[in-house]
Amino acid sequence: MKPSDSHPFRSAHARVEYQTLCLERAKAWPVASETRLVETPSGQTYVRVSGLPTDPPLVLLHGARGNSLMWIPNIALLSAQYRTYALDTIGDIGLSVSQRKLSRLDDYMSWLDEVLSVLVSGDALSLVGMSYGGGLASEYALRFPNRLNKLVLLAPANMLPPSFALIFRGLLTLIPSTDFRKRFYYWLLRDMVERGENGRARVDEAVADWEVAERCFRSLATIPLPVIGDKALQSLRVPTLFLVGENEKIYSPQKAIQRLNRLASQIQTEIIPRAGHDLWIVQAEVVTKKILNFLGDSGTGNSIAVGRTA
Repeated sequence: MKPSDSHPFRSAHARVEYQTLCLERAKAWPVASETRLVETPSGQTYVRVSGLPTDPPLVLLHGARGNSLMWIPNIALLSAQYRTYALDTIGDIGLSVSQRKLSRLDDYMSWLDEVLSVLVSGDALSLVGMSYGGGLASEYALRFPNRLNKLVLLAPANMLPPSFALIFRGLLTLIPSTDFRKRFYYWLLRDMVERGENGRARVDEAVADWEVAERCFRSLATIPLPVIGDKALQSLRVPTLFLVGENEKIYSPQKAIQRLNRLASQIQTEIIPRAGHDLWIVQAEVVTKKILNFLGDSGTGNSIAVGRTA
């Protein structure tokens, strides 16, 4: 595939519109940062870098239909101790540009390994992934365990089959109507909505950004992530932390915890109270501190800490 001048956007005008939106949203990034375009055989990957070059490397993978700016609520604390690399996942609605069609999970694994090899050449790193990004992170850890120090999974999309409600409501968003997208986000991010006017305003902003992305990008098909298998979970040897909100909608958080406790006792697990699929933002300080505590712990990561669900 030879990308056009506007790829993956509908037109050169659409590219400018979306880039302008990202520049506006990036004003909320609370710490100093630099941006890079990392060239690999898979394409150009847009990376936002914060923290001191001498600090340990920490790579952040956002959820589906998002971009690196997802980490605005967490980046100040994370980059105070780590050299953070927030990636725009290739093939999604960020500023990365693919050079070839991504049709298999292996294509994403090749892309991610290419990028990480450029960003952190020769050194082990830690990896944090949210939702779809958590699924990619867990698959990477299974394939390249020697590249990782530690792994943090925030409600990874591949832990259990998706709920019927998620599938049904997600399909409704394919109807060209702002109302369906707003209903979907108000359901998925319910804890944020219930925070009052400020919470609703942030969710409404996410809905508005989704509308701009739909208008600016050509059709982008997310590659489904298979549910991670029992044997794969048992074999995962990278020290791992699994966090999920008590009100998670994409699957049952209790069943996810039970599955991990049964199959992979080496994985630390915890349920975050008063949070759902918005745990990284609605409980930003709590979640970020748990991530930092886990990353800074020199132990083997074999203990289990299941949080209260009320």
